[in-house]
Parts: sequence; structure tokens; C-alpha cells
Amino acid sequence: MLKGKQTWHFNNKPIITATGVSGGPFEKNGKLSSDFDILHDDLWMGKESYEKAHRLLIEEAIETAMQKGNVKKDDIQFLIAGDLINQITPSSFAARTHELPYFGIFGACSTSMEGLALASFIVNHNGAKHIITGASSHNAAVEKQFRYPTEYGGQKPPTAQWTVTGAGMALVSGHGNRGTDPYTTYATIGKVIDMGLTDPFNMGGAMAPAAADTIVAHFKDTGLDPSHYDLIITGDLGRIGHDTAMELLQKEGLKISQDQFKDCGLLLYQDDQPVQSGGSGAGCSATVLYGHLLNEMKKGTYRRILVVATGALLSPLSFQQNDSIPCIAHAVSIEI
Repeated sequence: MLKGKQTWHFNNKPIITATGVSGGPFEKNGKLSSDFDILHDDLWMGKESYEKAHRLLIEEAIETAMQKGNVKKDDIQFLIAGDLINQITPSSFAARTHELPYFGIFGACSTSMEGLALASFIVNHNGAKHIITGASSHNAAVEKQFRYPTEYGGQKPPTAQWTVTGAGMALVSGHGNRGTDPYTTYATIGKVIDMGLTDPFNMGGAMAPAAADTIVAHFKDTGLDPSHYDLIITGDLGRIGHDTAMELLQKEGLKISQDQFKDCGLLLYQDDQPVQSGGSGAGCSATVLYGHLLNEMKKGTYRRILVVATGALLSPLSFQQNDSIPCIAHAVSIEI
């Protein structure tokens, strides 16, 4: 089960039997809008606060995953989810709505793969038959907490990224349609890496070393070659972080081509959308994986992918105290 130092091997191949993906107005105008199940026309979504709208995204994604997976609430053993808002209240309140046994997790923007790794581990060892896991973010709620309210109109540098408004949830099961449903094979759990960067508007640069460290660990632990995967994709490094990570991987001697190495934050939006360096947020990798990437796998575009979700583990408190930005990345391999 344990491969090397940081990697789990899922010999029972937990299956991703269904997904639910919801998003906001910016995502509705993005490149991958057709891969969302639900899209909203405004950030309020009929609620009285952005945080309550955020909770709605999660509730919708969970409900959609259950409907598509043809399971009821009583069939689900656990919900594993998290977000970026104080004490992950949107996820916790959504768990209250659905009345599911709940693990609340926080890995910043790495939360999606942290949850998928844990869900796969539990299902692989028969600790559950069905688990729903995922992550989410809301642009206006996150901006208000970590930077400035959108109404302030603060100018952002080119290194900044656009927080995704969206939730991606997956139903992970011990059985499904072998041959047509994707399944998880490995999970590599990352270490916290801090290179001393302090700029909250350059998350991609801060997270790139953590992404590279986890990718290197994955191939060291598994003994696989990068050519094993059709796609190696990071969560939300953006343009700055993606280029930096590629350079770091090349220095480690890993032969990964530009076509093989992509970033969720660079796939989500149109070229003319003002997202600076690209998309970010806990909902970034969650919506792209559980929407676009798994759809492409079912079409035959990819057979094996490695998803490396990256997270900056700062908080408003650590930023105010002039601390540096510790980062982490978790990787999960998926095959079909």
C-alpha cells in the first residue's frame, strides 16, 4: 500500500463514479463552461451574502453528484470537503444541509487532491462504500477575506490570479463501471515547502517549488517514468508558477514536455478574460478535474493523468504579521 516514503498505491482501484460541478458568471463565460453542470448568472446567486452563495455552490455540486451517481443520502458514508473561508464554514454548513458524516479539511488550493487521496484510501481499505469529496471557492468571498473587497477596486499586478467561483465534488465508490469510469491508482502526499516568498499577489511563484517537490517524489516513490502519463497537470500555478515549476522539474532531470505539462488555472478562462496570470482558488482544480478532465478521459483524450493540486497555506493573520508563505502540493493519479 505504501510506496516509498510519501505515496499510497490503491490496489483496489477506487472508482470516481459521478461528479457534480457548479460555477459562477465568470466561469459561464470561460473556455470550459460546457463541462459545468450548473452555472449562475451573478455572484450573489439569490443569497444575501457571498459566503452563503458559496455554500449554495457546494450544496448543488453534492446534490448533482448524488443524482448522477444514482445514490441517496443514506448511501453515503462520508463527506470530505473544504474551502478557503474562515474555519471552512461554507463546507461545514453544506454538510449540515445534507446531514452527512463529515470530515472538514483545509489544504488551501490543494484541498481537492487532499480530499480525493483520503477518500480513495478509505474506500480502498473498505472503510466506506461511497464517499463524496471535493473543494470550492468563491471569488468575492475570498477577495474580501484575503485581499480587498471587490468594490474597493484595488489594482492588481500581472502576477496576481483570479479566484474561481465554483465547486467540484466527486462520488468515490468501491464499485462501478469498470472500463468506463475513471479510478484512482496513486496518491503522493506533499511536504510543506517555504522558499521565503511574502508577496500574496504571486501565489504561483510561491507554490511552484512545492508542486515540483511532490512531482519528483511521486516518480521516485512509484518508479514510474513521466511518459507513463498522458497529462501532468497542476492546480493553479498560473503562468508564472507553471513556467517556474517546469524549470525546476527540468533541473531534476524529469523529461516532461510542454504539451504534457499543463495547469488548471490556464485552461479555465478565455484569453481575453482579465485573470492576470490565470485562475486559482480551491475550486480551480476541483472544477477542472471533476468537469473537463474526467469528461476528456471518458472521450478517450487521456488514459492516465496525474493531478497535482497546489496550496498556499497563508492566512490573513500570517500576512498581517509579515510571515512568509508556506506551500504544499498533493498529487493523485487517475486512469480509465
